[in-house]
Amino acid sequence: MAVLLRGSRCLVGKWHNHVNAVQVSIRSMASKTQVGFIGLGNMGNPMAKNLMKHGYPVIASDVFPESCKELQELGAQILDNPADVADKADRIITMLPSSPNVIDVYTGPNGILKKVKKGSLLIDSSTIDPAVSKEMAVAAEKMGAVFMDAPVSGGVGAATSGKLTFMVGGPEAEFNATKELLTCMGANVVYCGQVGTGQAAKICNNMLLAIGMIGTAETMNLGIRLGLDPKLLAKILNMSSGRCWSSDTYNPVPGVMEGVPSANNYQGGFGTTLMAKDLGLAQNTATNTKTPVPLGSLAHQIYRMMCARGYASKDFSAVFQFLRDEEGQ
Repeated sequence: MAVLLRGSRCLVGKWHNHVNAVQVSIRSMASKTQVGFIGLGNMGNPMAKNLMKHGYPVIASDVFPESCKELQELGAQILDNPADVADKADRIITMLPSSPNVIDVYTGPNGILKKVKKGSLLIDSSTIDPAVSKEMAVAAEKMGAVFMDAPVSGGVGAATSGKLTFMVGGPEAEFNATKELLTCMGANVVYCGQVGTGQAAKICNNMLLAIGMIGTAETMNLGIRLGLDPKLLAKILNMSSGRCWSSDTYNPVPGVMEGVPSANNYQGGFGTTLMAKDLGLAQNTATNTKTPVPLGSLAHQIYRMMCARGYASKDFSAVFQFLRDEEGQ
């Protein structure tokens, strides 16, 4: 009898383990419900692709229909506007160029909030004014939805390889659900605090990035004028205290590195217009908080000048070429 009981317990234990495994499997499959994605530009397109690679069915929309073709061929469902996406999906990611775009996509006539479902999770990965993120969070809350700001760092390369860094602001209770999706597209997902803090972190990062890129471009240009080979100078910088991301990963001098915009006539990458926009956000927040940012202010002026002189569509590392042109070379 004891042997039979032990055998029964063993069978029951195995059955429970099997049931638990099935339940976990079902939860895993259930979590792969369709995800809405709005904004299929240079960043949004590879991000949406990575969601699909991880098994998430994607429902997408973009103001430019041609931006949707590639994703549609991969199996994504394409809808006419953000409201239609919100009608079909209760988890939506937006990746848009600016604050006005975000306001329109969320609260416009065909915006997400027109048809959003209660309990929906709305994740905005655009880089915008923190105040706008807070406004969108309030508007979403009125409709029973949750808004998280989750801007990114890493550029098109990291978006393609799924190695972005996400800076997340919003209710902490929603962070795990947000992270589940963002880890499909990024290597680092960092919780920063309440709504708007993700944007604050991103604005600070991009101000430093712009200052660093200008400094690298000036340094490389000076070294070249002094007769140094640019590859040698970059090598020395990158083994010395002047090393930074702009010198060792994204060098602005043509011929120094492969696979970066400077090797492709500054095409692709992170546009000068967008950098000028982000520096404008930094200036606004610095003014509002009475924070002195003299180098940030100069960087903003330089990138605005670049936009006015024909560099608007080029990668922001084209500041090197801008400086060369300024000196008549």
